[in-house]
Amino acid sequence: MPPETAQPFDLSFDGRTIHARPGQSVGAALVAAGVVAWRTTRGEGRPRGLFCGIGVCYDCLITVDGRPDQRACLVPAAEGMRLESGRTGGETDARER
Repeated sequence: MPPETAQPFDLSFDGRTIHARPGQSVGAALVAAGVVAWRTTRGEGRPRGLFCGIGVCYDCLITVDGRPDQRACLVPAAEGMRLESGRTGGETDARER
């Protein structure tokens, strides 16, 4: 775990600045910033975000620096990272490939 004196840093989520702390995952940084959903389900458009927190459920898929279908709970947050909310509607995601 990083020392408590490590400095927070910024990343962006759909153009909004999010503050993160060293050692946080992307999902943890989003939840700490009050963002609890960043994609919706294919069929009914229900909101999804961090659920299991260990990379099993795929609810937290997000686009990180242009790479779609990244699990936010597993990706370490990094300075300047660009996060984009997931797709909606009938599009496929990583579970269907």
